[in-house]
Amino acid sequence: MNDALQSIISASYPLIKDDLLLSFGQIGLITLVYQSSASVFQPFVGLYFDKRPSPWSLPIGMSFTLVGLLSLAYVTTFYWVLCSVFLVGIGSSTLHPEASRLTSLASGGKRGLAQSLFQVGGNLGGALGPLMIAFLVAPYGRQNIAYLSILAFIAIIVMMPVSNWYKKRLSYLKAGTIKNSMDKISPLPINKTIFSIGILLVLIFSKYVYMASLSSYYTFYLIDKFQVSVQTSQILLFVFLIATAIGTMVGGPIGDKIGRKYVIWISILGAAPFALLMPHMSLLWTVIMSFCIGLTLSSAFPAILVYAQELLPYKLGLVSGLFFGFAFGISGIASAVLGKIADIYSIETVYNLVAYMPLLGLITWFLPNLNKKNSI
Repeated sequence: MNDALQSIISASYPLIKDDLLLSFGQIGLITLVYQSSASVFQPFVGLYFDKRPSPWSLPIGMSFTLVGLLSLAYVTTFYWVLCSVFLVGIGSSTLHPEASRLTSLASGGKRGLAQSLFQVGGNLGGALGPLMIAFLVAPYGRQNIAYLSILAFIAIIVMMPVSNWYKKRLSYLKAGTIKNSMDKISPLPINKTIFSIGILLVLIFSKYVYMASLSSYYTFYLIDKFQVSVQTSQILLFVFLIATAIGTMVGGPIGDKIGRKYVIWISILGAAPFALLMPHMSLLWTVIMSFCIGLTLSSAFPAILVYAQELLPYKLGLVSGLFFGFAFGISGIASAVLGKIADIYSIETVYNLVAYMPLLGLITWFLPNLNKKNSI
């Protein structure tokens, strides 16, 4: 529900631009403000709730999203739009680090599986948001966004029993029942921990730069190179999105069984041959390559995030916020940069350049093998 509501922001840009007569520069500023609240704030929110955990953080965060959507439906000025998207972004900044913490607590030891399930929900929601705009808002007017805030209210209701469960967990923490497992020392010395976190962030960078090229420009690439229709390009984009959902689902549990580092190896570096071949393929093989790329690359994030959580088991909120925020921020920046490259050169140039990004997976070699007994 959260990711569906978050995706409404970008999907509603054409409606907002036409209603308020905005320039593309103003649309870019809206994206900047939204990305700032939705991604940059995540590590700070995670760090705050690491120190001051609150069982009601999730419904409070979703309340910001609800108010922001209601406001967005009736905005009449540009600055009002900025305030509205800022509020919606705060909801995302609160949910991801806190929900990742609860996912870890509720995993029963199968943290990779739990993280994959959590992120598959996000993938599905992100795909549904534009459809809701297309069928429920665009034909009837921007004010109908207000009706979508009903989903935010339903999400708050859904979060109530989760918050009650979390409240009981926190009481156990205060009593010391599970305090030792949450506050234990990192399995690595501090210098190796920082080094490993740095490697993981580089891997996130390589993954999300390439994924941004597909999520933002894949349809344009297909139309430009193969002259397919807009409808066909959307269907082929859906094939890629299905692959990312499958990859996200399998990456976590496989990491539980064989180890996170091996999944990261396979996910990032394994996508390199397909990425390097895709710009030189026919339409059919381009679709097959994109499916393979989506399947392999998307399996990396659950493994990377849980690996990072195992490095800092006492800072789950900070780690989750840092990695989600960095991933979202990189996606936004990469989309803008790649779009500029496409304007100056061509869309094919973009895919010839980003094809080398998965080769950064080679630095996985420097990640230490974490002993399972050291993880939560």
